Amino acid sequence: MMNNEQLVGNEVAEAVREGLSQSPRRLPSWLLYDTEGSRLFAQIMHLPEYYLTRSEFEIFAQYKEDFARLFSPGGEPFELIELGPGDGLKTKVLLRHFVEQNLPFSYIPVDISEDALNQLAAALQLQWPGLDVRPQHDDYFRALALLSEEYTRKVVLFLGSNIGNYAWDEIHEFYHQLSRRLRPGDLVVTGFDLQKHPAVIQAAYTDSAGLTRAFNLNLLRRLNRELDATFDLSAWDHYETYNPETGEARSYLVSQKAQTVRFGALDWEVTFPYADLIHTEISRKFRAEEINRLAAQTGFAVKEWKTDCKGYFADVVFERLHTE
Repeated sequence: MMNNEQLVGNEVAEAVREGLSQSPRRLPSWLLYDTEGSRLFAQIMHLPEYYLTRSEFEIFAQYKEDFARLFSPGGEPFELIELGPGDGLKTKVLLRHFVEQNLPFSYIPVDISEDALNQLAAALQLQWPGLDVRPQHDDYFRALALLSEEYTRKVVLFLGSNIGNYAWDEIHEFYHQLSRRLRPGDLVVTGFDLQKHPAVIQAAYTDSAGLTRAFNLNLLRRLNRELDATFDLSAWDHYETYNPETGEARSYLVSQKAQTVRFGALDWEVTFPYADLIHTEISRKFRAEEINRLAAQTGFAVKEWKTDCKGYFADVVFERLHTE
């Protein structure tokens, strides 16, 4: 039986072989988040240009009482299920308030990173020893299916504009999957980064400190380490573009010369011409009508809409509808 490290290694190998065989070349954004990538992203979140984290933190701080009312009307018990919680920075604003209000709830963080889950659970138990924390190391939808069959209202959190990392067909399939696994009255809270002046968005992904560039290039460092690849990082650059018509911010790695990279672990070589691109991430920005239409097309209704003071970011509450 393969251990977790072997499974992850196989997944990386398959994703790289498939992605770099395509035209145009692309790699999935989850490859950006090894230990060093996660450390760099944590620094990015505190940059003055990167407004997303501050905006969502502001929303939770300002509207925590409203969220408590929505999640637990009349003191009803609920399961707070967070998909991809990271370090739980913003969620802790809600958790603190819910604990102080003695709301009857369990917190269930779900992630494929066992180490991240263990660290989060340990920190929460230290901060709030009485908090019922039940980490689930699993795929998002498998974890939802495995939760207790005895009905307790479910509130699913998918924060940080992570939904923006998906293509539109994947976004629709994501909410269809959620809808199939939830019951009428269950809630989904999603963080949506909203469309705004293009210069604000462009600055968030081309920061003056160069951390976003380092974050993107670190993906190549990971492949060198895990797949015995021969990427020369000095021969690659980070490029970011934002299209305000589609709402897509896209990150690329650009080959600065003609070069061949060998993947020792795969016994495979890839030739990159000068200026060849590897698409590494999409960060979609949304319009209100797109969000309303998404809910209507996937079995939900928009129940609440909370934004920061600048209207840069929204945490939108979808309610699972009754179906025939």
